[in-house]
Amino acid sequence: MVDVDSALRASAYSGKKRPKDKESKKEDVKSRKIEPFEPVEAFEKEKADAFSMWLVIVFGLSMGVFMRYVIMPTLTKPEAILWVLPLSLVVVLPTMHKLLIPNHWSNRYDNGNWFRASFLYIFSWLAISFLLVNPPLADIAPPTLANGIDIENTESVEYVAWVDGTYTIALNQGTVDVVLGMAVRDNVDAENATVQVSFWRAGVMVDELANGTVSDLTAARATFDSVNNSWISVDKLGNPVVIKHSEDIGLAWDLGTLTPAPNYEIKVRLSEVGDPWDENVWEKTYKIAVVTVATA
Repeated sequence: MVDVDSALRASAYSGKKRPKDKESKKEDVKSRKIEPFEPVEAFEKEKADAFSMWLVIVFGLSMGVFMRYVIMPTLTKPEAILWVLPLSLVVVLPTMHKLLIPNHWSNRYDNGNWFRASFLYIFSWLAISFLLVNPPLADIAPPTLANGIDIENTESVEYVAWVDGTYTIALNQGTVDVVLGMAVRDNVDAENATVQVSFWRAGVMVDELANGTVSDLTAARATFDSVNNSWISVDKLGNPVVIKHSEDIGLAWDLGTLTPAPNYEIKVRLSEVGDPWDENVWEKTYKIAVVTVATA
């Protein structure tokens, strides 16, 4: 057995540092020596960093303007070149510094400068790009539906659910009268969006529900308003989820009497005149299945 006093003595002895030779002492003194502060050199490094910062900011802003006013007008939709080209130019930043900034300052740059310059360039390019492609300077986002489709709640409908991407309407009887609703949303002017909606069954078009601007679809807007809050999908406060905000414009159509079938479709195409693209388009096909369920 080893008592506590012996253990403490052994620990204290083992923890003592061995005496260092003269060479070790010299190295320790040298390693702990503080480099002298040189105001002139520090001032020159600050100027070099300032030149780098403004060069990178101007380069990022110029690239955003170039992509917006030179490259984007040649395209009809978003392409990979819109982000691949600007990001790939990060590799030219060191060369650009050496070519445009005198050696007196460019020789002071290190890896930390290139790291900071790369992020500053990317953020500058992204900032000017977001500014130039969104309202009021431009509009590249097409109109869309606020929250998909919904139907009016009636006694014939037991429930609705999305099953494997299909909007399934479960009935407690053999037929159902369906009023279909949706709401158009746009970041500029939803009234002038062009709406094309068609109703299909088994690959054959049953009816063209809409083909015109939202402002012209007065009957569809009146039908939506007449349903009011009787849509089958509502939130906790009883508000319909098919329309989210007061700026969204609701549209609805009476599809008539439907019988159980798995192959109904609603095809929606929304478009508008864009800038810089001639047309901003959003399209989607909603598959609808009508089924019957057993009731107690």
